[in-house]
Amino acid sequence: MNLNLRHLRALHAVAEEGSFSAAAERLNVVPSALSELIRQLEATIGAPLFDRRTRPPAITPLGESFLRDTEPLLDGMDRAVSRLRQSAGLEDGTLLLGASPSSISELLVPILQDFLVNHPGLRCTIHDDIAETLARMVSDGRLDLAVAGRAQYSSDLRQQAIMRDPVGLACAVNHPLALKGSVLLRDLNADMLVGLDANTGTQHLLTSCADIPRAFLSPRLQAHSTIAQLCMIRAGLGVALLPRNAIMLFRDPQICFVPVQGLDLWRSLYLLEPARRPLTEAARAFATALKARVPVFSED
Repeated sequence: MNLNLRHLRALHAVAEEGSFSAAAERLNVVPSALSELIRQLEATIGAPLFDRRTRPPAITPLGESFLRDTEPLLDGMDRAVSRLRQSAGLEDGTLLLGASPSSISELLVPILQDFLVNHPGLRCTIHDDIAETLARMVSDGRLDLAVAGRAQYSSDLRQQAIMRDPVGLACAVNHPLALKGSVLLRDLNADMLVGLDANTGTQHLLTSCADIPRAFLSPRLQAHSTIAQLCMIRAGLGVALLPRNAIMLFRDPQICFVPVQGLDLWRSLYLLEPARRPLTEAARAFATALKARVPVFSED
């Protein structure tokens, strides 16, 4: 028989709404298209389902019987589609994201706000850490995706650079160097710097740059994380070479970014995806939303 779900949904909509025009509006079709669906259904069955001598047309006893018989089919299809969407993770699943702290407020949050509005049943967890840790968590399945600096651990990952920002000097706003507007590397010395843990992406970036004096890589004062480093800078314990987005992490008016003249050093943020397992539907949808909002510029 040449019947499909569109015919059945048309019949049930007319019966429930009480008129062809109201049913057409509910199904978002023009009334003539809805009438044609009912006509095809009646032609296939070989009998009228509505008495068109009345206004509005009344459903016939045969139509009532057909409604009862097909109602379980439509209900079952709706339940199956609902379970499928839930299993796909777009209605009641969980999205597990990793992020370097400096990527959260400026990059991820605006995208995540719209994404969660469009998927109101989805739960999301953000795990912030250094790139190497996030890379391992994506690789072993503890995270779906991550946005961080380039990870050295990459055998099971796809790493796609999505944005970059320049490295400059983080200063308290009342620091003498902040008042200069820009600085040179020779204006700095190791004793005034607050360093970072050797495993962080920023420290790897500084180490790889031949223009950075080697003494700058192991100052007397070090922090385990960028957050701790910024707290020290705010308190006046020193200054630090950091990417601009890291310096502006909290948009703290007591901390400023000072360009370093002659230093052509940029930090790239990467989207880290598993290379050997498929993304969940939630992760795939978020990655698509992310790439639509940022200027993707390379892939490894």
